[in-house]
Amino acid sequence: MTTALSLAPETAPHDLALGAVTLTSRDPERLVPFYRDGLGLDVLSTGETVVLGAGGRPLVEIARRPDAARAAVRAPGLFHMAIRVPDRASLAARLLALHHMGLRMGASDHLVSEALYVDDPDGNGIEIYRDRPAEEWPRTPDGAIAMATLPLDLAALAREAPPAAHPAPAGTDMGHVHLKVSDLEAARRFWVDTVGLTIMARYPGALFVSADGYHHHLGLNTWQSSGAPAPTAGTAGLAHFTVRLPLAAVEALGQRLAAAGVEFTALEGGGLTVRDPSGNTAQFRPA
Repeated sequence: MTTALSLAPETAPHDLALGAVTLTSRDPERLVPFYRDGLGLDVLSTGETVVLGAGGRPLVEIARRPDAARAAVRAPGLFHMAIRVPDRASLAARLLALHHMGLRMGASDHLVSEALYVDDPDGNGIEIYRDRPAEEWPRTPDGAIAMATLPLDLAALAREAPPAAHPAPAGTDMGHVHLKVSDLEAARRFWVDTVGLTIMARYPGALFVSADGYHHHLGLNTWQSSGAPAPTAGTAGLAHFTVRLPLAAVEALGQRLAAAGVEFTALEGGGLTVRDPSGNTAQFRPA
């Protein structure tokens, strides 16, 4: 549902926070041990949708769809969701928990953060990371945030783990979402020109964008998905992710979407649902 409205003069959203990522799965219960024991999330509710989180905050919702087709590797969708823990000891705890489960992991030092990478049993990409303090983020000569992908010293990280396993603590949240897109320029026009996010870094085939000077709230890449069509309805994997903004910012976004001719659906409570040009669905809800 759209209405033709004038473009709001202020486009850059502020006070943005990511909410839960909603996945579709044939068998949500099969994924619960991974998220509970490996990632340390609490099971907040069960049923047709399993909700997991930390400190009472929902972070991952897994909706049951028994006939869901497996997503094609090349299709747009979720590259990874990135669960942010508040300190290095909490990251070390996740390292040991995933290791004890016998799961293969990747690990990187991104200068602004330290990260572990693992797939859930459905093949959804997961990053678990901790930010370095913002005042320690390196800068390029022109003042931009500098990021890199360097090896992470896992032995040193493991030495900071607590003596006993513990769940992800309160303060754990969804730090960013990294999407596979089919056309990087179309993604830039949507997420930067219309939604109003700021480009923080460019890599070959990828953009990293954010609000309020964060290193990135969204990653966008075409590494596997360049030119690929949007996934068909009912495909397993990413259903949608949630972006929280002040109500006035959500209303202003609706105006910008309408002015740009982008279709969206209004939600109860003042939110809206919209698909980006690659078919990735975001729900913008009032904070």
